[in-house]
Amino acid sequence: MLNISNVYKKFRSFYAIEDLSMKIPRGSIFGLLGPNGAGKTTLLRMSMGLLPPTEGKIVLFDSQSPTSREARKRVGYMPQQLAIYPALSVLENLLFYGRLYGVPGKDLKERSLDILELVELTEKRDSLVAHLSGGMIRRVMLATVLIHKPELVILDEPTSGIDPALRIKFWDWFSLLASGGTSVLITTHHIAEASRCEEVLFLRLGKLIDQGAPSDLMNRYGAADLEEAFVRATSEVVWKKEE
Repeated sequence: MLNISNVYKKFRSFYAIEDLSMKIPRGSIFGLLGPNGAGKTTLLRMSMGLLPPTEGKIVLFDSQSPTSREARKRVGYMPQQLAIYPALSVLENLLFYGRLYGVPGKDLKERSLDILELVELTEKRDSLVAHLSGGMIRRVMLATVLIHKPELVILDEPTSGIDPALRIKFWDWFSLLASGGTSVLITTHHIAEASRCEEVLFLRLGKLIDQGAPSDLMNRYGAADLEEAFVRATSEVVWKKEE
C-alpha cells in the first residue's frame, strides 16, 4: 500500500527526514511515534504527495506516484487542524467531501448515513458543526475521511484532545477498517494506545530509531509497555551519540 525507500527531506540545511525506509501492507495499522519535531507530519505529507522528497522514492499501491490523481483518489487524510466547515451541518460536510471525491450521487447519501452510524453521529446529522463538542468534531472529520472508501487512511494525531473513552472507540474503528482491508497510517502522542498497531516505527529528529511489532519492541528493550520501550530506545541513541 505504501513503500518508502531511503527517503530524505531537507529544508535548507536541516534534514526533517533522513534515510528512512518502511513498507505498509494491506489491512494493517502502522504507527509513527515520536516527539514534536521528529518528522512525523513531514513524512505523512510526503506520503500523500504534498511535499516532494529531497532524495529517495515513495510509491503507493505498488506502482503509483503519491502526486498522481489516481493514487489520491484511493487515500484519505485527517490532519491535526480543523478540516471541515463549521457553518455546514454534519451531513452537509459529508455530502460536500463526497462530491469532491467523485462519489456517485446515487450512493452518496446512503454512504454518508452509514458512516454517521459508524461514528455514532446519526442523531447529529442536521446539527451545525459549529455547535458540536471537540470530540464530535473529530468524529465528523474521520467520517469525511472515509466517505470515498479509501484503501489507505492517513491520520495525523486523530485522537488529540479527546477523552479516553472516545479514544478507545476511535481505535476500535481503526481496527474495523483494517479488518476490512484498509491500511491505516497513524501518528500519535499517546504512545500507550499505539500498542494496538500491527507495527510501530520510532522516530527521533527525522531518523528511524527502531521498528517492529509492539510486543517485539517491548521485549527488545525489556520494557513493561510501549512507552517505556520508546523512552529506552531513544535514550540509547542519545547515550551512544554522547559516547
